[in-house]
Amino acid sequence: MDVLKFDYNYKGDNALKELERITSKAAEVQYNILCGILEQNKDTQYLSKYMKGSSDVMEFKRSVPVITYKDVCPYIQRIANGEDSTLITGHPITEILCSSGTSGGEPKLMPTISEDLDRRTFVYNLITPIVNKYLEGVDKGKTMYLNFVKAETSTPCGLPIRSVLTSYYKSKHFQCRPYDPFNDLTSPIQTILCEDSNQSMYCQLLAALIHRHKVMRLGAVFASAFLRAISYLERKWRQLCQDIRTGHLNPMITDPGCQMAMSSLLASPNPDLADEVEEICGRPSWKGILCQLWPQAKFIEAVVTGSMAQYIPALEFFSQAKIPLVCPMYASSETYFGVNVKPLSTPSDVVFTLLPNMCYFEFIPLGKNGTLSFDEEEEIPCDKVVDLVNVKLGRYYELVVTTFAGLYRYRIGDVLQVAGFYNKAPQFRFICRRNVVLSIDLDKTNEEDLHRSITLAKKKLQDKAFLAEYTSYADTSSVPGHYVLFWEIQWLEPGVDDHQQLKLEEKVMEECCIAVEEELDYIYRQCRKRERSVGPLEIRVVKAGTFEKLMDMIISQGGSLNQYKTPRCVKSNSAMLKLLDGHVTGSFFSPRDPTWSP
Repeated sequence: MDVLKFDYNYKGDNALKELERITSKAAEVQYNILCGILEQNKDTQYLSKYMKGSSDVMEFKRSVPVITYKDVCPYIQRIANGEDSTLITGHPITEILCSSGTSGGEPKLMPTISEDLDRRTFVYNLITPIVNKYLEGVDKGKTMYLNFVKAETSTPCGLPIRSVLTSYYKSKHFQCRPYDPFNDLTSPIQTILCEDSNQSMYCQLLAALIHRHKVMRLGAVFASAFLRAISYLERKWRQLCQDIRTGHLNPMITDPGCQMAMSSLLASPNPDLADEVEEICGRPSWKGILCQLWPQAKFIEAVVTGSMAQYIPALEFFSQAKIPLVCPMYASSETYFGVNVKPLSTPSDVVFTLLPNMCYFEFIPLGKNGTLSFDEEEEIPCDKVVDLVNVKLGRYYELVVTTFAGLYRYRIGDVLQVAGFYNKAPQFRFICRRNVVLSIDLDKTNEEDLHRSITLAKKKLQDKAFLAEYTSYADTSSVPGHYVLFWEIQWLEPGVDDHQQLKLEEKVMEECCIAVEEELDYIYRQCRKRERSVGPLEIRVVKAGTFEKLMDMIISQGGSLNQYKTPRCVKSNSAMLKLLDGHVTGSFFSPRDPTWSP
């Protein structure tokens, strides 16, 4: 058979019509996608090993194993070293994408082909038409969406190694896109492409302030990146106002592209605008600062699900809970997955409709009768996985994908729960990364359990403060070992001294410790109370700005600012742990054992 052709060139209403078509015929679209992948890649070394040149769908399901990164990594490394792409894919690999190194372990190198950019662009082209169904007037102004690229490296054979977002921003799909009133960015493209994140951030914020009365939409890829921009603005607003007042760019901006782009925006002095921004930023409290600086903003777009949900209180503080939070899409470096068709859902209710034309989806069932539990077997039998259209409402699954670029039955590591259906396509709630856990003894705490426990415990802070950031590690330097949580707390009362405040709030912090433990699972509490194999949980409060230093350190070691996610676990004896421990202002332990009964 001829290789099936797939069209992704849809925009506006046509994109919405295509969404309806592919979700109404989800089974047919998925079958065609798998047929297309197998026909294109049947002669690759990888598939030939299992299918011997066949492109039969049933043979694929019988013979090709479910794998993890360690299984495909040797093939990717061989291609990186100069061997032909036909090891795993029938189309030339054009780039190697470097995944986020903080969402489940070490950085992973993912193959990509040129057609993958068409699929990613299709998802981007869907987002705004979906939002426009619920919020009118988004096309009447500008978008302050903070984008960043990362300096790229290359493989021994010369293939570029980039983050998935850097790949998109450097592509013709982004740089040569036609004017779109729904995506009229405040940031000049030269400022986005600047590889110096400090200069890029400065110029993008300056442009957003210059256009402050035209901005209809705020955002960044992740909530953490958007909050980092607010923190940067807190430090730099005086310099930014000076630039606006004088019409001259700060000399710290040395990037030629940034200088050229900003010269047209700073064509003349604007003291009135500088006074406006100065008056707002100079107020004693920044509560609601986003509404004041960008009064026309209709929503904030960022990922606020999973571990990013813990940033919601901070976003609501800076927006005074008046600007809706929109979490538009679900994606990874391996492939893009789906979109949120109800963008104004509260963050806790966000679900993603998986797009059947992205790749071939399969799912490993987790637990029984609607409960979440993990099967620890390393190898998954081929007949255990289920297709996209055969998942069951309320059940938990681990996501598995097969892509055109050479990943076959590859375990993403994300745990999802079926929350409903959009036409014939299932909708999923993101639960956690499967492989992010704390463990001392028999206890195993995943990211979702940790996040849920902290979310409930931080309510003990009441109206005095909010939890700005957190991470954890399993301290086994003493016996028994214990869980350590690093908390960065932002006090709501201006001028509060951290050390003095923590002394006053010692009892509250101890209550936070035990509140976390009370919400952890049965096995953890058994280990604490009966087995005594786990010691009392500890919260170490760190200085304000510590997690920014952690981000800077990770980015300086090759991480991507765009894709950065705070690691929810750090390893013992690591540089990250040393940095965190070096900024501790107070340490608190659970005052008693958590509740447990046989």
